[in-house]
Amino acid sequence: MRFKVHFLLGIIFIILLYFLFYPIISLFGLLVIFLSSFLIDIDHYFYYIYKKRDFSLIRAYKWYMTTMHRFCSLPPEKQKKLYIGFYIFHGIEILIILFLLGFYVSKIFIFVLIGFFFHLSTDLISEIIFGQRIDKIFLFQNLLAMRKLTNFEKIDFI
Repeated sequence: MRFKVHFLLGIIFIILLYFLFYPIISLFGLLVIFLSSFLIDIDHYFYYIYKKRDFSLIRAYKWYMTTMHRFCSLPPEKQKKLYIGFYIFHGIEILIILFLLGFYVSKIFIFVLIGFFFHLSTDLISEIIFGQRIDKIFLFQNLLAMRKLTNFEKIDFI
């Protein structure tokens, strides 16, 4: 799902949480949830740095938008045979780590957990609606699947 869609959904989510849970969740907590609901995608930038050996945020954004546009233009059957990248924050393992950190270290990690969970849920719903391969659940499963799939950048567009 695109960054601006996550941003807008994050705003709607925070407004809903505000009316349902404020003051149980403080304004600071709501801000952390909101920011983490879309900043989780920083792992896309990390993947870009790893693949391209380039730190330009602007080039990373353009690369990702071009890649997603090309990927989404393919039929769902072909999309399911490809992978775009490995995104370290997009898996249940990260949610478990955040829960443990929130329980043992600081409540702020619970707010990050809520934002990450919201983001991953919207990604999953999008993958189901558009008939894409569901790959936002387990990081280890994604690593194994990537061995059987073709890297999107290696296919020809004629």
